[in-house]
Amino acid sequence: MTEGFGLVVRFTLRDQDTATAFDHLCAETLEGIKVQEPGTLTYVTHIPVDEPLTRVFYELYADRAAFEAHEAQPHTKRFLAEREQYLAGVEVTFLNAIAGKTAA
Repeated sequence: MTEGFGLVVRFTLRDQDTATAFDHLCAETLEGIKVQEPGTLTYVTHIPVDEPLTRVFYELYADRAAFEAHEAQPHTKRFLAEREQYLAGVEVTFLNAIAGKTAA
C-alpha cells in the first residue's frame, strides 16, 4: 500500500436551505480540486441514507504534503471560510492507510 493520507469529515447542516447552499459551495470547490490538485487522489462527498442534513466527505491524498497543498489552495481556503454559516456541527477523522486496494 502506498503512503496515502486521508480523512473523513462529517458535516451536520442547519436546515434544507443551508444544505442546498452548502452543496453549491462544495461543487464550486470540487472544480478547483479537479483542476489544481494532482496529489488529491479521491475527494468524494456523500449524503448518508436517511440523513438529508448530513454530508460525509472522503478524501484521500498521495501523502501528507499533498493534503497540505490542498489546504493552501484558494478554493479550499474559501470553502473553509464560508462553510461555517451552513453548519450545525463538524467531525473530522484523520486516516493513515495500512492496507487496501486502489484503482489503477
